[in-house]
Amino acid sequence: MASLKLLRHINWKVENQQPLLCSREGNNIIMPFLPDKQPRIIIAGAGIGGLTTALSLHAAGFTDIHIFEAASNLTTLGVGINVQPSAVLILRNLGLLPALKSTAIETQELNFYNRHGDAILSEPRGESAGYAVPQFSIHRGEFQILLLDTVKERLGSDRVHLSHALASFEQDENMLGDSPKDTITARFVRKSDLALQPGIPEMTGDVLIAADGINSVARKLLYPDEGPPRFSGRILWRGCHEQEPYLTGASMVWAGHADQKFIAYPISGTSMRKGKSLVNWIAELRVRDKDDPDLTPPPVDWTNVVPKSKFEGPFQEWQCGGLSMKQLIDDTDKVYEFPMSDRDPVDRWSFGRLTLLGDAAHAMYPIGSNGASQAIIDAEALTSCLSNNPANISLALQQYQAIRLPPTAKIVMANRANGPDHVLQLAHERAPDGFKNIFDVIPKEELEGVGKQYKLIAGFEMDSVNKKAKETEGQAERAGLKSPAKWTVSEKSVRG
Repeated sequence: MASLKLLRHINWKVENQQPLLCSREGNNIIMPFLPDKQPRIIIAGAGIGGLTTALSLHAAGFTDIHIFEAASNLTTLGVGINVQPSAVLILRNLGLLPALKSTAIETQELNFYNRHGDAILSEPRGESAGYAVPQFSIHRGEFQILLLDTVKERLGSDRVHLSHALASFEQDENMLGDSPKDTITARFVRKSDLALQPGIPEMTGDVLIAADGINSVARKLLYPDEGPPRFSGRILWRGCHEQEPYLTGASMVWAGHADQKFIAYPISGTSMRKGKSLVNWIAELRVRDKDDPDLTPPPVDWTNVVPKSKFEGPFQEWQCGGLSMKQLIDDTDKVYEFPMSDRDPVDRWSFGRLTLLGDAAHAMYPIGSNGASQAIIDAEALTSCLSNNPANISLALQQYQAIRLPPTAKIVMANRANGPDHVLQLAHERAPDGFKNIFDVIPKEELEGVGKQYKLIAGFEMDSVNKKAKETEGQAERAGLKSPAKWTVSEKSVRG
C-alpha cells in the first residue's frame, strides 16, 4: 500500500469554517467527512465555468464528478478573452500557471483612446501593476481545451460526456434537498438528433451544477417566463490576425465610445515566441436605438463567417495605439458576429440540489474583461461551500448563492453603465472633436476613480488579491497539481 500523504487544501473560507483537510492514498483522495461514499456531482456544460468547477472540486477531494456537454466536439473555436488576476490566482492554485504562461500573453497595459487616437488613459495590468499574479489574454478555444485536457488527465476521459444536452431535471417536490437520502436526476438529449438517444439518457446524483451558458436550459426551466437574453442594441464583430507586434507586444487597446468601439489585444504565446502577435480584435457598433423597447437579440450563429461590409465602413480612418483598424480588418480572413447581450439578475440561483453557475447565473456584457473570470470565481466559491457542508447540499448551495449572487448582480449592472469603459464615454461627451491634454477634459482623480471603483465591484482589487496569493502560496505544489505537459513550454525551448 502506498504511503499516506496528507494534503492541506486551503479553500476559500465560508464564514468561520476551517480549511478542508484531505488525504491521498495512491491515486485516491480520501475525504474525512464522508465515511460511506462520495457525493455524485453532475455538471451540465463543459465551458470555462463547468470545467474549472470540476477541477476545483477534484482538487478539494471530490472524485465522483461527471461533466455533460451539448456539443459533439470541443475544438479551439472562438476568439480572445481576458482572465483577471483574481481568477488567475485560482488557476494558479489548481496548478495551471505554467500552462497559461506558455499559452497566453501576460498582459502589461491597457490603453484607452478616443476615436481620433488621442490618449485618454494608460493603466499597467497584472504583474506590471503590482499584482502577485499575471492578467492573461488568451484564445478562448485554447483555454477551454487546456481545461478539458486537464480534466481528462485528473478525472479521466470517461467523466466527460459529449453530445449530452441538459433537457430537464427532477428532484423532490419542494426542492429542499436537505435530506441525505434526497437525490436529483438530470436528463439529457442529443441536440444534433433528438430522435437518437444519448449514451447516458439520465443520471441521478447528489448535486446538479448548471453551467450551461447564457441560454441555460436549467434557468429556462426555473424561470419559464424570462424569455431570451436582453440585447444591448450593439453587435460585436470579432476576428484574429497574426502580424508584427505593436506597443509593448502585450498591450490592450480600447478606442472609441459606447456606440462605436474598437478593441485589440494579442492572445498567443506561440505567436509571441515567433516574434509575432496574434491580435484579437473587436469592432462594436450600435445597430438599434438605445430607446428601442425591443430587447430581443437578432438571430445569428456565432460560428458563421460574416461579410466585413456589415461593419467596416465607420472604422476606415481609425488609427490608435500603433494600430490601423482598417488594416486589421482587411487582413483578417474570418470575422464572426456576436450580439452583445446579458440577462437581468435574478434573486435566486439555488433550488434544492441544483444551482446555476457562470453565464447561466449571471450573463453579463463583455465589458471589463470579466465574464470568464467571474465563472472561475464561482467555481472556487461553490467548491468551498460544498467542502464545508458535504452532508447538507442544499445549505451549501444556498451559501454559495449568498456569496456570489450579490456581487455578480452588481457587475451586470455596472457593465450596463459601461464599467471601466466609461472613461471613453466621458472623453467623447466632453470633447467629441478631440483634445491635447486629457486632464483638461477629465480631472485626473475622476479619470482614475472609474477604474478603481470597478475593480472593487469586480473583486480584483490588488491588495485583496495579493493577500490571498500570499496565504495560498505553494498550494498546488503541496497537492501535486501540475499543468498537462503538452501545454507547457520549458525555458530551454523558449530560449532555443
